[in-house]
Amino acid sequence: MTVRTAGTETEAGAQEEVELVIGGMTCASCAARVEKKLNRMDGVTATVNYATEKARVSHAGAVTVQDLIATVEATGYTAREPAPPARGNGPAASGSTDSPDELRSLRERLITAVVLSVPVIAMAMIPALQFEYWQWLSLTLAAPVVTYAAWPFHRAAFTNARHGAATMDTLVSVGTSAAFLWSLWALFFGTAGTPGMTHPFELTIARSDGAGNIYLEAAAGVTAFILAGRYFEARAKRKAGAALRALMELGAKDVTVLRPDGREETVPVEDLVVGDRFLVRPGEKIATDGTVAEGTSAVDVSMLTGESAPVEVAPGDAVTGATLNAGGRLVVEATRVGSDTQLARMAKMVEDAQNGKAAAQRLADRISAVFVPVVIALALGTLGFWLGNGAGLTAAFTAAVAVLIIACPCALGLATPTALMVGTGRGAQLGILIKGPEVLETTRRVDTVVLDKTGTVTTGRMTLLAVHPAEGTDEADVLRLAGALEHSSEHPIARAVADGAREKLGTLPSPEEFGNVPGLGVQGVVEGRAVLVGREQLLTQGELKLPAELARVLESAQAAGRTAVTVAWDGEARAVLEIADAVKETSPEAVRRLRALGLRPVLLTGDNEAVARTVAREVGIAPEDVIAEVLPQDKVDVVKRLQAEGRSVAMVGDGVNDAAALAQADLGLAMGTGTDAAIEAGDLTLVRGDLRAAADAIRLARRTLGTIRSNLFWAFAYNVAALPLAAAGLLNPMIAGAAMAFSSVFVVGNSLRLRTFRAA
Repeated sequence: MTVRTAGTETEAGAQEEVELVIGGMTCASCAARVEKKLNRMDGVTATVNYATEKARVSHAGAVTVQDLIATVEATGYTAREPAPPARGNGPAASGSTDSPDELRSLRERLITAVVLSVPVIAMAMIPALQFEYWQWLSLTLAAPVVTYAAWPFHRAAFTNARHGAATMDTLVSVGTSAAFLWSLWALFFGTAGTPGMTHPFELTIARSDGAGNIYLEAAAGVTAFILAGRYFEARAKRKAGAALRALMELGAKDVTVLRPDGREETVPVEDLVVGDRFLVRPGEKIATDGTVAEGTSAVDVSMLTGESAPVEVAPGDAVTGATLNAGGRLVVEATRVGSDTQLARMAKMVEDAQNGKAAAQRLADRISAVFVPVVIALALGTLGFWLGNGAGLTAAFTAAVAVLIIACPCALGLATPTALMVGTGRGAQLGILIKGPEVLETTRRVDTVVLDKTGTVTTGRMTLLAVHPAEGTDEADVLRLAGALEHSSEHPIARAVADGAREKLGTLPSPEEFGNVPGLGVQGVVEGRAVLVGREQLLTQGELKLPAELARVLESAQAAGRTAVTVAWDGEARAVLEIADAVKETSPEAVRRLRALGLRPVLLTGDNEAVARTVAREVGIAPEDVIAEVLPQDKVDVVKRLQAEGRSVAMVGDGVNDAAALAQADLGLAMGTGTDAAIEAGDLTLVRGDLRAAADAIRLARRTLGTIRSNLFWAFAYNVAALPLAAAGLLNPMIAGAAMAFSSVFVVGNSLRLRTFRAA
């Protein structure tokens, strides 16, 4: 028997993982309660995120998903599994419960509260507006605010009370209800209903028996302020997740499949299967990951990787789903579909990261779980203290209500998730994927960055770097004849020569004769000339000798670790070509940026010392920081040795042989242009094949961590400073409500500043 959860299958009895969408949570303490209840179940480990309103649960096979849902519902909240993923569009849709309908309802309650509260507050704060029966008009206007507009708070407080719990909604409900009921008592049974009654607006304690004071402005104003905070918080959460939703929606919706009988059939993209061949016309999105079978074109990958330059593709080249065909007609064979595609995996990685919690946030969650009961106890203590000191019932009541209102734990709950959502979303837009919040903690400590050479610092393919013609020989002739001959060979060095010649000259002639000389090179006839291209030994066999200047060039190229290719025709040595794995144009700048971040770059390669030192010199890495001739299986040992020296190591790589080192490093950065094994092992994935993205990724991760820390600092500082002021009677409940709402808005607004992050 197999059980399917969140797109995975595991044997019954084994550990399984499921994601649940949690409804009804209104603050961080709600998330803490749900998490606590789930973790009490046998074999269950759960993490509940208030901002994303999701729970990630690992559970033993004996515990079913329905058991988990039942536990959440018994706690007073709703739970469901996310909608199943559409095969063509990646992961399941986001499970956020901030739907347009709920936002509309919240907006309607907010508008009602604001429109009715403004005159109530104005009359209470401005004695000149207190006409003869102003208090009764205040009651008429405030009643709908405290009942209809504040109903979500009362409902949540009642639900939680039934389960023996108290949350932020309990604070708001108790505080506003107490203020409203006190006002009713004063109006109907005290002296506050007397025609012509007035009272000034004060922020400090005033001794009175309370019979002539009403707090309708506090009940209505607090409701309006908190609803405003909730509404803007909900909107901000949706904005914070916009990058992920945009990522999920990048893919094509329909695709033209080429059937074996030659028919073209348009089908939904989710109906594609591996092995299908599909047509991509100019201007269309590539439906899924695949390999070009027919045609050549330029593909715009900017929407997925951030690269502005289009990528030229030809038969045999891999293409990625959701990128745009900007040139000619292509026929692509599907190699990955649905949740296996790069786009789907990108979206899943971003969503996984947003669902995680940093260590600092886990501390905040533990605090918020006990925060509400402590605040209620503090409010009762405040009431008793002022009554015992003879301050009067009004003063005592005012201070107690202010304590209830000011103590919103939402800012603590939002500190990490909002910053993480915005940071990872922005990273996705820039081609930087952050696997989880624990990655952010690591970026702060890293002081050494190990760079794999091939495919990371260099292009990873052989490239024609230089042409050195003999005196009296034209470079164009060398490229035309050598390129034409090498074009018929499949050897990587031959392809480098042919590609370099075609890049500079365009079309090349076809050889009349062609022959391969194993281990040495090729020979043939081009444009009626007998041409040799290969090692120096090939010329020696033909009794040809290099001129002195070409011999010096060959020796210099070999000393630098480059491959030297000789060219001869008509019985004379004509040129030496330098072939090597070329350094990416952006790598020197990337190394400078990494140094600017306080990191020490180390070049790691399996190539020989000469090659490694040449590359290091080109990109600006010191000779003592070059580690060459390292076997693939030994790369992890190099990382361990650096760690043993007390260094915190980041590793950047792209190949299968880098996977273990990426996993061993304190921070693994995988180039998204590399292998699946490397990408899975990395903590950060750089979708762009540009090493500068590594510096951008570390900067973004550090800035996101800094934002989380500043959010937590201000959230803690706010409560530490505000609670004593409220308990001392120095905060009017209405002012306390405004300040409390501002704290949550401040945290979200501070997080949204990450949307302005730019790649350097």
